[in-house]
Amino acid sequence: MGHRQNNWQSANQPEKEAVETDEDESVKATEESNIEAEEEREKTEEIKEEAQRVEEPEEIENALEVPETPEEVPEKEAKIEELPEEKAVEEETEEITREEAEAEEILEEKEEEEKLEIERREEIEEEIVEERIYTIPLRRAWISPRKKRTPRAVRLVKAFIQRHMKPEALVMSNEVNERLWRRSIQKPPRKIRVRAARDKEGTVTLYLAEGD
Repeated sequence: MGHRQNNWQSANQPEKEAVETDEDESVKATEESNIEAEEEREKTEEIKEEAQRVEEPEEIENALEVPETPEEVPEKEAKIEELPEEKAVEEETEEITREEAEAEEILEEKEEEEKLEIERREEIEEEIVEERIYTIPLRRAWISPRKKRTPRAVRLVKAFIQRHMKPEALVMSNEVNERLWRRSIQKPPRKIRVRAARDKEGTVTLYLAEGD
C-alpha cells in the first residue's frame, strides 16, 4: 500500500503568509514608542550637558573677580578679629608685670624697715652707757604649778636685773619675751642668757645675748 498524504492536517494548518500577516499590531506600536522615548532622553541629556558646559566658565569668572575698591569688600573680610590665643598671651603678660611690680614693692618695704631698724639700733648704741651680759637661772620656775611656770620665769628675770643693776626703769625686748614663751606656759627654759644695756636716763633694756 502506498502512503497517502493527510490532507486533513495540511488543510487545517495556516499558511506561512497568513501567520506573518496576522502578527499583533500592538507589539509594533510598543516598539516604536520605546524608540521614541530613548531618542527624547538622549536629546534631553545632550541639552543638560551643554547647559553645564556654559555655566562652568561663568562661575569661574565670578570667582576670579576681585573687588576694585575697599567699599566692595564684604564686612566679614574687612573686620579682622583678634585671635583668642593672642588675648590670652596679653593677659598673661599683664599678670606677670603686675606680680613683678608687687614683688618689687614688697622688697622695697622690707629694705626700708631694715634700714629703720638699723638706725634705731645705732641710736640706742650711741646712748648706751653701760652694758652687761648675764646668765639667769630659771629652775625655781619649775617648782610652781604647770599653768604658772612661764609667768614666774618672767618675774625671776626682772627680779634678777633689779637686784644686780638697780635700774630706774626696766624694759624687756620682744626677743627675750618670745624666748621665754617659746614652749608655751608649761615649759619655760631652764636658763636664759641676756644682754642688759643702760642708757643715759638710767633705763635698762634686755636683749638676747649673741649666739642664743
